[in-house]
Amino acid sequence: MTGSHICIVRHGETDWNKNGILQGWLDVPINALGRQQAHALAQAMAGAGFCRVWCSPLVRARETAEIVAHQLQLAPPLQHPGLKEKNFGAVQGIPKDELATLNPALLEQIVRRNPAAEFVGGESMDEFADRVMDALEFIGNYPVPGPQLVITHGWVMDVVTRHILGQPRDTVLHMKRKNGEGLWVEAAPHAQGGSLRAMPSPG
Repeated sequence: MTGSHICIVRHGETDWNKNGILQGWLDVPINALGRQQAHALAQAMAGAGFCRVWCSPLVRARETAEIVAHQLQLAPPLQHPGLKEKNFGAVQGIPKDELATLNPALLEQIVRRNPAAEFVGGESMDEFADRVMDALEFIGNYPVPGPQLVITHGWVMDVVTRHILGQPRDTVLHMKRKNGEGLWVEAAPHAQGGSLRAMPSPG
């Protein structure tokens, strides 16, 4: 039995992305370039046959998803809280150049995108990865007749990338998904364990 096909994409750019400020659960809208990226994404995905768009409830993902859904003439996006970015706790909203003075060791971990980095008041590695994978299992088992598009965040996509590569959750990837960049996965049916595997981009 074939599983659900899902394209997972990082939201459009925000001013905080541009200025090196850790956003986490803080709400920051996409900027002009981010809106251009959303329109370009919709154009690039016009032939993919999406029947449903999902997104994180954070405004940068929601705005991106709304633009894409509208342009593809799909229903408004469904939101799932499990798709939110990692909660970075006390360092959310602090520019990286300021964090370089406040906590240089933590900044080094953030720049490396080390999933095992510890954030005071934030989520642990496993708490974060568990909710991301639970959300994608839910979406993968959602009753739709065709592919689904998921608009989410960079660290969320890191969790997915490790999973489909069969790597441990604490693996440092040495890469970073760009705003508007996506990856395709196939979600196995719940009866088959609900896991994700990589798949080539259709077309």
